[in-house]
Amino acid sequence: MSNVYAVRYGGKITTIRVSAQESGDGHLIVCEDDGMGVPAEKKTKIFIQGFDKSSRMDLFLSREILSITGVIITGTGKPGEGARFGTMVPKGIWRMVRDDA
Repeated sequence: MSNVYAVRYGGKITTIRVSAQESGDGHLIVCEDDGMGVPAEKKTKIFIQGFDKSSRMDLFLSREILSITGVIITGTGKPGEGARFGTMVPKGIWRMVRDDA
């Protein structure tokens, strides 16, 4: 698995974690790293179309597509402590699949 944003913007990263848990009215999927994090002044702007020309609208487009189905993505990390993105998937649009093999 590769996280292009972590590699491009995170500085020295030693760990990238992906986790999921039931949370309130849905399922929370979290992707986080131990890099530099997103600067406070960019935190709300990284999802705006055209904000960062080098990102090719990836975060903007991801948020737009996900929002069609009610999925919400947010950046919740702290600058200097790593990037953390949470994706809240509402109940009823996800299901658990067991691998009995």
